[in-house]
Amino acid sequence: MNSRFFEAMRGYFPDWYLPDIYWTDIVEIVIVAFLIYQIMVWIKNTKAWMLLKGILVLAVFILVAAILKMNTILWIARNSVSILATAAIVVFQPELRRALEKLGEKRFLTAIVPLDKGKESERFSSRTIDAIVEACFAMGKVKTGALIVVEQAIRLTEYESTGIYMDCIVSSQVLINIFEHNTPLHDGAIIVRENRIVSATCYLPLSDNMEISKELGTRHRAALGMSEVSDALIIAVSEETGYVSVAQGGQLVRNVTPEYLKESLIKIQTKNTEKKIAKLWKGRRKHEKETD
Repeated sequence: MNSRFFEAMRGYFPDWYLPDIYWTDIVEIVIVAFLIYQIMVWIKNTKAWMLLKGILVLAVFILVAAILKMNTILWIARNSVSILATAAIVVFQPELRRALEKLGEKRFLTAIVPLDKGKESERFSSRTIDAIVEACFAMGKVKTGALIVVEQAIRLTEYESTGIYMDCIVSSQVLINIFEHNTPLHDGAIIVRENRIVSATCYLPLSDNMEISKELGTRHRAALGMSEVSDALIIAVSEETGYVSVAQGGQLVRNVTPEYLKESLIKIQTKNTEKKIAKLWKGRRKHEKETD
C-alpha cells in the first residue's frame, strides 16, 4: 500500500522527489523529536542553558570565519575540537550526572515485571503519616523552619552520609524537637526511611532551575533540587511565612493544606507492585499545579 501510494503521487508530481517512507521511519522520527525536546527542556532549566548560548555564539563566529575564509581561525577551531569536547564534559558533569540519575529512575523492567512482590506492600505506617503532618503544621504555626525527606524506592545513602546518623521512630514530638531553634540538629534536612528517622542535618543538592521564584530561599531550593535527583517526597516548612510546601518530581507545590500533605504521603505509602502494566499504558502521573 505504501509503494502504491508513492507511485500514484509520482504520477501526479513527476518533478518531485518522494522517498519511500515506512512506519518504522515515522516511529524513529517521533522518538528522535521527543528526545531532542526532552534534552532542550532539561538544558533550559539548568545553568547549562547559558553555556549552550555561548557555544552557539562561538559556532556562529566559526561559520563567519568559514564564509570569509579566515584560515588561521579555522585551523585553530579544527585543532580545538577534542579539547572543547573534553571541556564540555567537565563543565556539564553535574548536569550529565543528574540526567543519568533521572534516566535510572525510569524502572521500565520492574514496571512490567514486579520484582518486589514478596516484600511488604507499605513503605511506612499511617501513624508515621499523621506524625509528619501534625509536626509540619505545628512548626508552621510558630514559624520553625524544617526540611523532611521521605524516601521511596531510590536509596538516599549518599545524602544520608552527609548528616548525623540516627535511628528513631518517627513521631511529631521528635520532629519538632529536632528542628527547634538553637538545637544541634535543627540545621539541614532529615531523611525518613520507612517508619524511622535515619539521619539528620543532611546536605541536599540545590536546584539549578532558573524559573524558581526569587522569594524562595535555600530550604525550598534544596527541596526542589532533591526532588530532581530522586523519587523522594520532600516537605519544606518556611521559617519566614510558616507555609508548608511539598516537592516531588521536580515540581514544588507551596502553601499546602494538611489534607493535601496527608494525601501526598498516602499516595507514596503503598508500593506499586500491582497492576503495573495497566499503569504503564496510562502514562506518567500528572504533576500537581502550584497552589498559593
